[in-house]
Amino acid sequence: MRPPSVANDHKTIAPMHDHLLVYQKSGSWQRNLIPRTEEKDRQYKYEDEKGVFRPDNYTCSKSSDERPNLYYPIIQPNTGLEIWPSKTRVWSYSREEHLRHVAEGFIYWGKDGLGKTPSFKRYKHLLRNQGVVPQTLWSHEYAGHTDAARKEVRAVLGSSSLATDFITPKPESLMQRVLEIATNPGDLVLDSFAGSGTTGAVAHKMGRRWIMVELGEHCHTHIVPRLRKVIDGEDQGGISKAVGWQGGGGFRYLRLAPSLLKKDEWGNWVINPAYNAEMLAEAMCKHMGFAYAPSQAHFWMHGQSSESDFIYVTTGSLSHDQLRRISDEVGSARTLLICCKAFMADVDAFPNLTLKKTPRAILGKCEWDHDDYSFSINLMAEPDDQALDDE
Repeated sequence: MRPPSVANDHKTIAPMHDHLLVYQKSGSWQRNLIPRTEEKDRQYKYEDEKGVFRPDNYTCSKSSDERPNLYYPIIQPNTGLEIWPSKTRVWSYSREEHLRHVAEGFIYWGKDGLGKTPSFKRYKHLLRNQGVVPQTLWSHEYAGHTDAARKEVRAVLGSSSLATDFITPKPESLMQRVLEIATNPGDLVLDSFAGSGTTGAVAHKMGRRWIMVELGEHCHTHIVPRLRKVIDGEDQGGISKAVGWQGGGGFRYLRLAPSLLKKDEWGNWVINPAYNAEMLAEAMCKHMGFAYAPSQAHFWMHGQSSESDFIYVTTGSLSHDQLRRISDEVGSARTLLICCKAFMADVDAFPNLTLKKTPRAILGKCEWDHDDYSFSINLMAEPDDQALDDE
């Protein structure tokens, strides 16, 4: 891959690298090995009856004072000469291990067998792990660069407004490396700032499930069109050829409903006027762990958690007489959770009722000061459309 060019209008030093920040829960994550590259495989250029191998150094960085058992002579089998290591860099293996290597044919003395120092035969097929440990420096040949990423997205979506919307999109090859290290096929990948949809596109092509979140219009202009082309197999750029992508799969496109609560002019939390009574009841059922199942026969039966446990949601304030009538209708064999704006009653007088003020019940469990909460979800697409939650 050609390295990105540098513009001549930089006032200081032109930036040529980016950073990736990696976080983990203490002791709970184990990185994967990355696939071997052709460059790594090219090191295995020798072959004998056992297979392909590469010669490896037979010494280590220890001195004869530190490891006297590793300082001993080795006999060159074809010349009969004694070969001693340096006193500042002794053999990597004990005398017993060396004799075992000789017996098993793991010592290499050069093509003509007359080498002056032994090497260890590292056979490719005997590698403990067929992958490579990830390192901290990734070249553009390995992980791509933003100039190539812009071309990748333009190839899928056309030029449109991409040049101004996404100056430095992530290369698909970069996300491929990240997902190779951190995930396995079938894992769920979350991108809470989806942008142009690169993470979801790469995760989909690599057989991962994914969820992307985007509050801007990029869902309509970039992400959904891009993912549809991925699924249809039209997107043959990025990592498609590397992973043999031909299309397939599907997704659901969902929109979060508006916040259930908002502050009034005095700073108090109140029910958002955007919610009607049915939406509020359904949201509260979900929040309190009840199945939304409004009854046609009983106004107070909006949902239930068991055969005898029900919930009633109202934006009104309830008096003692109102609660008494509800309690009588519920009866002693059933219990009812009432979520209301306020109540003026002796609660202990109704053992089959539990009362909660709606805003307080929600505020006690939720984080606020954001615009969107998943109390209810509205489908934006037609029923046969696909969307931002991979199946």
